Parts: sequence; C-alpha cells; structure tokens
Amino acid sequence: MNPILPVLLAVALVPLMGDSYAQTGLNVFERDFGDVKFLDAYFGTFEQKIEIDAGDSNVPFTVVLANVGTQDITGIQGQLSLPFGFSASDGPGSAIHANSDSNSLAGNTFHLTFFVNLDDGVEVRQYPGSVKVDYSRLRESGVRTTFAEFDFKVTGNSNINTRALEPFITSLKTNNVIIEISNDGTAPISSVEVVAANTQADLGSMSAQTTNVENVVILETNWNVGQIDPMSTRHLMATVYVPASFQGETLRIPINISYYNAHGDKQEISKVVDFYVKGLIDLRIFNVNVIELSGTQVLVGEVINEGNVNGLFGFVTVEARENSNIITTTQFIDEIEIDAPVPFNVQIEFEGEPRYGEHDVTVTVRYKDSVRDELFLTHDATVTVTQPPPPEAESSGLEFVIIPVLIIGALFFIRRRRKKMQSAE
Repeated sequence: MNPILPVLLAVALVPLMGDSYAQTGLNVFERDFGDVKFLDAYFGTFEQKIEIDAGDSNVPFTVVLANVGTQDITGIQGQLSLPFGFSASDGPGSAIHANSDSNSLAGNTFHLTFFVNLDDGVEVRQYPGSVKVDYSRLRESGVRTTFAEFDFKVTGNSNINTRALEPFITSLKTNNVIIEISNDGTAPISSVEVVAANTQADLGSMSAQTTNVENVVILETNWNVGQIDPMSTRHLMATVYVPASFQGETLRIPINISYYNAHGDKQEISKVVDFYVKGLIDLRIFNVNVIELSGTQVLVGEVINEGNVNGLFGFVTVEARENSNIITTTQFIDEIEIDAPVPFNVQIEFEGEPRYGEHDVTVTVRYKDSVRDELFLTHDATVTVTQPPPPEAESSGLEFVIIPVLIIGALFFIRRRRKKMQSAE
C-alpha cells in the first residue's frame, strides 16, 4: 500500500469534519498554546448582557478574552461555532465572524461581538460553543491562533407588567387595593423589590403628567417580593386614602421595581399603576315610621347622602320579615342628592288578612354610582300598624226634615198658647 494514501485521505476529510461541527457543535479547531485566554461568552454587548429567546434575530453575542502574553497583539479576528439552532445573521450556512475594533495591550482584556440568529425551536437552557481567534504580535510576522471551548446560556426573556386588580377606588375613604406584578416572559426574575413612589424624593424627575400622588396617603410603600417565575404573578396589598379633590380623576401611582435577571445582573424599571377615583356615596336611612294618610296607612322614611357625589337611579323597596305579612312594594326616588334628605312613602298592603301591631320590615335602597355599578343599602326596622276606627253609621237624611218640622211645631204650639192666655185676660 502506498504510504501517501492515508495522508491524502486525512486531508480530504478535514472539510467534512468542519461541516459536521457546524451541525453537532463538536470542536474541530486545532489547539495550540497562545497568548490569549478565554474569559466569558454571553448574549449582549461588552457593556451589557441581554436576555434573548427563541426566534430572535441579529442578536449580539460577545466573547471576552484577555491578552495574557508579554506583548501587544493586533489584527484580531474571530470565528464562532455554535450548535444546531444558531446561525449567522447573514443567513444559514454563513460563517460567524467578528473583528476587534482595536489592538490589545499586554495584560488587557478585549472582546469580539458576533451577530447570531436563533431558530424558533431553541430551548431556554445551556449550550456548548467554540471560538477561534487569529491575531498577530506587534513587531512579529505571521498569525497566531487560539481556540477556546465554553458554555453559554439561552436565558429567555423576562416581561414585567403591573396593573390594579380592581381599578376603581373611592375618595374620602380608606381603600384596600391590590397591585399585581406579573412576569409574562420565559425567564425567571429573582430578589424582586417594589417601591411605591409617593414622596418628592421618590418621584425624582417624574413630570406631573406621569403621576399625581403628592396629596395621596399610601400606608404600605415597600414590598420584598422574592422570585417571580415565568408566566406567573404576585400580588401586593396597599392601603390608599384619596382626598375629595380627586373625584372623577385617574390616580397614577408610579412604582420602581428592582430585580436580578437570568444573567444575575441587577435591573431596575419603573411602571405606573392607574386607578379611577369614584366619588363617595354614603347613604343612611332614618325616620322609618307608619302614618295615616287619607284613611290609608303608609310607611314613610328618609334617605340622606353624606358623601360628595349623587347616587343615581334610586329605588326604595320595603320587604316583610318573619312576623309580617306586608306585601313587598318598590318606589322610584330618582337621584339621591348630597346633603338633602330624600323622602319615600310606600302604601301598606297585606297578603291575606290584615295584621295589626308591630311588623319587622327591611328597607332596601338600590342605586348606581358614577361608573354605573349597582349598589345596595339595607335597613331593618320595626313599625306599628294600627287598626283603623270602625266606620260611622251612614245617615239617611231624614234628620234634616224631622228636626225643622219639630221646631216649627213647637213654635206654633207656643204661639197658640200665648194667644189663649191673652184672650182669657
């Protein structure tokens, strides 16, 4: 056998091995001692690591290296090899190249930034990779080459959103609100801390269009949330008091969120949680009683609104309780204005035979607020229904004839008697 044939066969297999590496991620670069040492590899730029997810395109991938030799190096070029699912931004099949912008002094670090596309099927996990670095020493001819293998991570994206679980609060009263913090992305976030900004120091440079919480009382302003996994939420409880001047406006509460991303880097973002401030409708029912009106017994009472906005579309319903057979009746009372008692009156009717004495009833006021939510106020009362007096006997009208006749007869008798007495004299 010709001894040259194995050598020729090995040379012919070298290109095939290179193509295989692009598909399998196995390192086929030659290894030799050099002056360049690998330090780190991650998605992002030299200044900042970034979160990436499957399907992202033209993503920067940075390899950080150090010149550990005794001389400065120049002409730095890199070639990146990544496993299936990753390709050059120029398109599948293209080599992933990068050039350093400057020389590297002895003892300094430098970096190479490549641009990569991720397939839609790439998973969030760790992958292997390799880099080849070509460079030249100053005052030395020729090119040196260094190879490095490393592991890198597809982190996924964290996507933080905030909202008010119940977006309506009421002025002139204490509101227990719930703020929802959600991570709608594919990467977890950890050591999450939330601060509600309600002082000028917290607000910083935020404009008046961004927030209006200067005169609002927020009792809880700091929360240590911990970790929020992908596609999960956490709820924060807060107590908020809003003055009357906010009625009909949107309260905008800015919150600052700090956390550590999947790279382990601390991040800070600002969000705004919006609440619509409703006016206060504070109703009270009083003076519930039974009166007689034109021979009919009527249940009467008054409704007063001690809030700062009118109640709309008011109805009053009287319902019997255990010991009563009064028929349920409803009356429309329209708007329930502030600081002006609204009277109501409901005629009492019975189911079956009337029962007189005490009756336990429930008076319910049904109304709507400024956002057309229907609300109810109930008031239990005990009223007394009295038995009406027996009807008077009906007159036949004869008395109007008999009495005048008797009077006329008596007068005639007296006059005739006087005449007899005068004639006898």
